[in-house]
Amino acid sequence: MYEGPLIGIWVHTSKNRKRILKLYQGFHNLNLNLYAFTSSSIFWNKQQILGLSLVDNKWKESMFPFPHAVYNHYYNKKAITIQRLNNIIGQDKCFNRINWFNKWEVYTLLKQSNLKRYIPDTFLFNEVNVTKLLKKYRLVYIKPAYGNKGKSVYRVELKENGDTYISLHSLPPRFICRKNEDLQKRLDELLNEKIFIVQKGIQSNQINHQYYDIRVLVQKDIRGKWTPSTTICRVANKHYFNTSVYESIYDAEKILDQIFPLKKMKENILQSINRISINAAQVLETHMGLLGEISVDFVLDEEMKLWIIELNGSPQKSIYKDIKNFKHKQLIYSRPMEYAYYLSTH
Repeated sequence: MYEGPLIGIWVHTSKNRKRILKLYQGFHNLNLNLYAFTSSSIFWNKQQILGLSLVDNKWKESMFPFPHAVYNHYYNKKAITIQRLNNIIGQDKCFNRINWFNKWEVYTLLKQSNLKRYIPDTFLFNEVNVTKLLKKYRLVYIKPAYGNKGKSVYRVELKENGDTYISLHSLPPRFICRKNEDLQKRLDELLNEKIFIVQKGIQSNQINHQYYDIRVLVQKDIRGKWTPSTTICRVANKHYFNTSVYESIYDAEKILDQIFPLKKMKENILQSINRISINAAQVLETHMGLLGEISVDFVLDEEMKLWIIELNGSPQKSIYKDIKNFKHKQLIYSRPMEYAYYLSTH
């Protein structure tokens, strides 16, 4: 018998098991037993799982019973495996049920919630005329519905002379569509029939003429409650709009101190960011099933209004190693274990 609950981390491939297990094993102090497994290592008929665990500082592969709770670390769009696991170990014992979000679905859910005033107008690419949208907004972003890390995000801007600049990652245009050219046709060729969304471009505040965003990691804690774990700012490289290609990354307070000289203003904006982030997580979970962590990306516009730009169901934690004197490393890795522990005992 095991002392304490048995927690499984579902990962994509066998070679990922050791790296991921090491991270989560090393930062919690709970009385639990942890193992990592893949889809192919689940023996449904026997109700056993071939998993990797760390025993007396040695890696050991062995057969385990089904866990009391599962942390889904496998970046996936469908919940079939999670549902099968729930059918065996009990409903709502597996969290991050779906963690590869469809941006259009996320937009639709948030637009129907009390957060709609923080969401830029968004459309399905194949249902709108981008030329008309540009006349209205002057600037739009076109993003893949299932994109991540800023891949294939296009910045499309209508210039004063009637030309349209299409940029990828950096501000200088990759393509220029002249005033008399067919923009929609050019975009159709570029996007290659994949599903994209078109988002109204926010004229965002910059720091030292560089774009930045504000990312909040919201996680559930030992009580099963949503709470912000850390808030950071990614400052893009000069002449880049894509903050995934960042020059530097800081604790958000360091950047906000420069933007809001009055302490009260900075505190108010941080409180708003935390409140909105928790609310966004609750809205998604109501419709998508059990979640344990998401990240929420914001920008401030030129009038200092907050806008939600992106939500991620599988927050990238490797970026935090680039923050000098980062204080929350233990927290961001221990919280999923806390929530798994909570699920296993409730």
